[in-house]
Amino acid sequence: MHLLQPQLEVTTSLLVSTHSTSVPALTPDQVQRSSWQKLTTEAEQVDWLILHFNHWFSHHNVTLVKGDFEPEYFPATLEHPARIQFAHGFFNSALHEISHWTISGAQRRLLPDLGYWYAPDGRSAEQQALFEQVEIKPQAIEWLFAIAFGRKFRVSLDNLTGDGGNGQHFKDNVFMQVQRYFSGEAKLPLDAAHFIHYICICTRNGKPLQLDEFKRESLN
Repeated sequence: MHLLQPQLEVTTSLLVSTHSTSVPALTPDQVQRSSWQKLTTEAEQVDWLILHFNHWFSHHNVTLVKGDFEPEYFPATLEHPARIQFAHGFFNSALHEISHWTISGAQRRLLPDLGYWYAPDGRSAEQQALFEQVEIKPQAIEWLFAIAFGRKFRVSLDNLTGDGGNGQHFKDNVFMQVQRYFSGEAKLPLDAAHFIHYICICTRNGKPLQLDEFKRESLN
């Protein structure tokens, strides 16, 4: 059995527990503020996700919010917490933006859009290759989130009017990154590990993710 081993996203071989010493572990009653299993629509699931994310990560002074347009990250100000704004109220967009946030460190969370370089749809082959390079980890983590929720995950090349690159190669890389997280070769960001742990309490009766739930062919 291969279980996901949460580790810090730093260059260290030290294994850590799911919860840091500065963030007390939550009990199931504290985690489950409303029942996921009773939800029947995407809109209800989105509202559930916003409620729970904002509760679980309030210690980071950050909120998850629906956006009417494209996703964007806004750093905290003296008056307002940071905002992770996802696109058009889509659940999977929220998971993707959360995955980027979990990878970013404290310094990048002070920057608009977490300091990411981004070229819009219509990228050249060279730009697309750079885009895919920085998207491997976020999309691998998004896949972990999606499976924890029991949802379908689809990789995104996000370049409909430009050079889409080698989609199969990118899918291979995302799959291999997930394998690295399970083996411990790659370090899962601590906030991602927290998020997965809380989700699994709410949706899987606490059952942790297992490697055999992730199949390369499911990405095609």
